[in-house]
Amino acid sequence: MIKTNLKDLLISCPYISYYLDDFEEDFDEEISFEENLRKFPDYFFEQRKMSREEVAEEFETYIRAAQERLHQEIKSVTSVTILPGRGKDGTKEIFDPIEIRKGEMVAIVGETGSGKSRLLEDIEWQAMGDTPTGRTVLIDGMKKTEYRRKGGRSRAIAQLSQNMNFVLDMNVGEFLTMHAECFLRKEEIPEKVQKVYDVAVSLAGETFSMDTAVTALSGGQSRALMIADCAFLSRAPIVLIDEIENAGIDRRRAMDLLTGNDKIVLIATHDPILSLMAPKRITIRNGGISSILLRDEQEEAVLLRAEKMDHELMILRNTIRRGERISI
Repeated sequence: MIKTNLKDLLISCPYISYYLDDFEEDFDEEISFEENLRKFPDYFFEQRKMSREEVAEEFETYIRAAQERLHQEIKSVTSVTILPGRGKDGTKEIFDPIEIRKGEMVAIVGETGSGKSRLLEDIEWQAMGDTPTGRTVLIDGMKKTEYRRKGGRSRAIAQLSQNMNFVLDMNVGEFLTMHAECFLRKEEIPEKVQKVYDVAVSLAGETFSMDTAVTALSGGQSRALMIADCAFLSRAPIVLIDEIENAGIDRRRAMDLLTGNDKIVLIATHDPILSLMAPKRITIRNGGISSILLRDEQEEAVLLRAEKMDHELMILRNTIRRGERISI
């Protein structure tokens, strides 16, 4: 790879452009990476405390690792299982193992500070009794060490936190393209990027363009962008979401998108509609899991009424956003 001219290499491996940008040097694309290194002055290597050979070896290692990741088989996760631990006061949790299967959504509810985020963290870390709660989380019936040993993905979990802040100096189109290049063949990228963008705009309810800087997106737009990204670009089969109710996005469609792509979705929320959307909800009290409830027929009826009211509020919200007067 280091002997291939960069022009051809950038066609087959477009993601290396970001690697090259980190050097803050002008590369001649008509010659190879190795030949470029021969032209760089000695101080370039002295600053990095690396020899020419070491820089070349690092570049080859980077490309090999990237290609392995790109061609890695997407291993589906069938289930996540949560085993009991203890609450904040040390009281043991008493419940049968909670199994969540792909395509399912589970809500995590409870008062502020009750421990909802802690449960999400246990799942993110694939806890093995080694977190403050003492819980164990299994993926496909396996503890983290066994799951990894048998070829499980090192990044099986994606998380959307309640604070979505971008620090990248790029626009929406550049951000999506960069992420798509991590997973897709070059010819697939434009169509997939357009799809993620279109879905994000429809979820947000507030239009933005491909040229909008990611740092200029509102909270709702940022969350909508990342939900669409998780649904269509991310390979992570498990998605953890920490509160989206204040983002002003289309919640029903967002959850349908994620679960419809065979993701396992767990969402910590105070929103009654989101809570009832989930067929199963886990209640947290004083750091411990106090109950697991399945949605029944009466709650389904309540959900329909609540969604109708929410739809009317959304129409009202959008009318006000457009600067129009409200009438009865």
